[in-house]
Amino acid sequence: MAESILVMDSVSKSFARTDVDAITHALNNINLTVREGEFVSIVGPSGCGKSTILRLIAGLIVPTTGEIRLNDEKIEGTNPDRGMVFQKPTLFPWLTVRGNVAYSLKVQKKFQTEKEEVGRLISKVGLDEFKDSYPHQLSGGMAQRVALIRTMINKPRVCLLDEPLGALDAFTRMNMQDELLEMWKENRQIMILVTHDVDEAIYMSTKVIVMAPRPGRIRKCIDIDLDYPRNRLSNDFVSYRREILEMLDFGKTED
Repeated sequence: MAESILVMDSVSKSFARTDVDAITHALNNINLTVREGEFVSIVGPSGCGKSTILRLIAGLIVPTTGEIRLNDEKIEGTNPDRGMVFQKPTLFPWLTVRGNVAYSLKVQKKFQTEKEEVGRLISKVGLDEFKDSYPHQLSGGMAQRVALIRTMINKPRVCLLDEPLGALDAFTRMNMQDELLEMWKENRQIMILVTHDVDEAIYMSTKVIVMAPRPGRIRKCIDIDLDYPRNRLSNDFVSYRREILEMLDFGKTED
């Protein structure tokens, strides 16, 4: 299978507001290329269009101008090749952990050939003893792990992560970061993460996209030249953090 390449070509997005007769310009002229095996994080002030980028790539909304392509094919609508994990787990409450993870395989009639993978992934994220539990019986961190592997089991060529770790406590969040990195290293697909946590972006990513305020636009794409696993206290890590934070502080003055 050829290397996956995702391209956003001169993409802008505007929304008609329902409260007043006005247009909100969410994104302006986004140009971005992401290759298979890259882990990209998007950081920026609230309202700069980070989540809008993910929704466009997922095919949940369409660009106002410009085009998005995956492997030279224009993205039109949703597709299992582009999986998305949201900030809240959004699990099916009537299904167990095992049922949630297996759901898409059953819909695609792949369950009989992939059912061992369901158990393997549940075990990988440490939820063996909870495989027959329902979502209301899980902690927030457990539910988010289920949401992640429910998406990853489809082996999407592009995995879109909309602040999936934002509601977790610090300790659980760091553990989840490592689990997510392990899944990415195993599959080597395109990963695109939206986060407000600059340390998280540096810790996980091969490159960090820094956004400017609305209308959202890319201020800079920073390659993170650090080996995994990363030391959050190293001089190089701290230097990347300082560079990104200075850019974000400067960006907030540009409303």
